[in-house]
This record gives sequence, structure tokens and C-alpha cells, in this order.
Amino acid sequence: MKSIVSLSLIIFALTFCGVGERLKQLSSSGGSSSSNSASSGASKDPSAGGTVEKPAPTAAQQAIMDSSTEINWGEQGITWKVPSGFKKMSVMKESLNYGSPGTGFLIASISVMPDDFPSEISVDATYKQALEQLKQGKYETVRWLEIDGVKGVEWIEAMPESKDGPRRHQWIAFRRYLGQNQQLNVMVSTDGDKFDKQRDAFAAIMYSMKIPKQ
Repeated sequence: MKSIVSLSLIIFALTFCGVGERLKQLSSSGGSSSSNSASSGASKDPSAGGTVEKPAPTAAQQAIMDSSTEINWGEQGITWKVPSGFKKMSVMKESLNYGSPGTGFLIASISVMPDDFPSEISVDATYKQALEQLKQGKYETVRWLEIDGVKGVEWIEAMPESKDGPRRHQWIAFRRYLGQNQQLNVMVSTDGDKFDKQRDAFAAIMYSMKIPKQ
């Protein structure tokens, strides 16, 4: 098995570097007037189009949640329910990593943005780029998804070309917390050939998330 932790962290940081340049342009042309997506709540009519859905766990996913153990990211107040195979690997103020090579990984990060950062424009750009990836066959599904009152963009990657390449179920959103404008980036990931076996567990982890807001 390749070092999926290193690969995931690298790709995690670089996933939207192309969006960054676009956001700079949008921000300079009036993005500061946009409202923060977390503070405004889930929109029924996002500016980028589409419908905001809420998690609807299957019976199998709910059973996994019910038998899982809650973990608490104390610095950020965020909790998840994770199966027994997920162990603490690294927890810092702005990043968290649980999991194991045999099962997969939960990787989360917080990016603190300026108060006037155009959060709504940013998450719209993320959604539009994800749709492009869907058209190109790189993503399996893309949708707006509200988790615990926070609207974000969820996608599941398609099977990678290499069977032991990383495959991710990912969600990106914004919230206001402790006076900060924060971008949340959360993923569950494993090797491509192991993903389907973990699909329900990954969904259960993602949809069990509780996100405090202020």
C-alpha cells in the first residue's frame, strides 16, 4: 500500500489551488458584500444553482453510527462517530487525522479566513469546479449538502486509475466560530480498491458530524 496519509494530506492542501486565483479576482470585484454561508444558513436556492440536501443515512449507515464511538475535536468543538478501526493519529488546533491503513482515514482541517473573505463566492466556486470534475469523470457524485445546519459541497471521487491510489468522500463548507470565519475541509479516504467496502462507514462518519457555530 502506498502512503495514503501523505498523499491525502498533500492533495487535501492542493485540491482547490486553482479556485484560489479565481476567488482573488472575484473578491476584488465586490466579493466582500457576500454573506458567509454558515451564518446565513442553508440556502434553498444557491447562487451556483442546485438544491441543498440533508443527509439521509441508509439503514446500514445508521447502524454503523449507532455502534460507533464519538470523538471530539476539542479545539474546534466538532464531533464525529467513528468505527472501532479508526484510531487517533494526529490532532492539532487546525488539523485532525484518525484512522488506520487497514480501514481508511478521517482527515479534517480548518482554514481561518479574513472576516471580509467572500465565503459564499468561495463555496459557489467549489461547487462549480466539482461539477466540472463530475463532467470529466473524476467524481462519482456532487451535491450541495447541509450537515448540522452548515451548507457545504459534498463529492465522492471516481475510482482512481491505480487501484491503490487514494479515493475520497469529501465535504467543504464555511462557518463562524469563536469570532472566526472558518473554512471546513473534511474527508474520509482509503485506497481505491478498498473504498466500496468502506463506503457506508465513510458516509456514517461524515453524516454523524456535529458542528458548533457562533
